[in-house]
Amino acid sequence: MQDCLFCKIVKREIPADIVFEDDQVLAFNDINPQAPTHVLIIPKRHIATLNDLEEADQTLVGRLPVVAAHLARERGFADDGYRVVMNCNDQGGQTVYHIHMHLMGGRRFTWPAG
Repeated sequence: MQDCLFCKIVKREIPADIVFEDDQVLAFNDINPQAPTHVLIIPKRHIATLNDLEEADQTLVGRLPVVAAHLARERGFADDGYRVVMNCNDQGGQTVYHIHMHLMGGRRFTWPAG
């Protein structure tokens, strides 16, 4: 956890373009955006991967899509549509081992994702 990039952002040890914060969740613009809007939404408490979730984490993790929907409405693309993604471990595309949700919007997405 001491070397976790996202934990350092939560502690304000590393700067980020923060777009939302409450007592449980932090959201900030991705430094390598894949869409006109690309926000990372993270729990402030460190949880490395989806595999590390426990029953007690349901409320905290359930907050992530609520924040994503709020940000999509706020930015004006909720009705047109958007993508939310959570990756798990290396083959799932996870590069930072602190669970996070990607909110991407402002363009059309295709399937399969890649």
